Amino acid sequence: MKQLSRSTLVGVVLVLVVAPIFLLAGGDAAAGKAVFDKKCATCHGPDGAGKDAMAKMLKVEFRALGSKEVQAKKDEELRKDITEGNGKMKPVKGLTDAEVVNVIAYIRSLKK
Repeated sequence: MKQLSRSTLVGVVLVLVVAPIFLLAGGDAAAGKAVFDKKCATCHGPDGAGKDAMAKMLKVEFRALGSKEVQAKKDEELRKDITEGNGKMKPVKGLTDAEVVNVIAYIRSLKK
């Protein structure tokens, strides 16, 4: 009986620890768009194509977030770009893990 109880306990713990990871993995593109609009669209534009005026000011060329180059990045690479910055792009501060996952889901929805 103790073995069954221990197995059950291990199973419950695994579900409680692993389930949230799988739930967040897909992300919510609609929720991500709301965060993107608030935190990212100033530079990247509402459709992720980039704003010409901002690119000119920063002396950079924006890659459209729906482009093959951006879409080829792994989620962890996108997470790093968002949370740590990339080149002249500064990190986006104050995002929860769930918000980052949702923004990534939104970026994935821009695939051409």
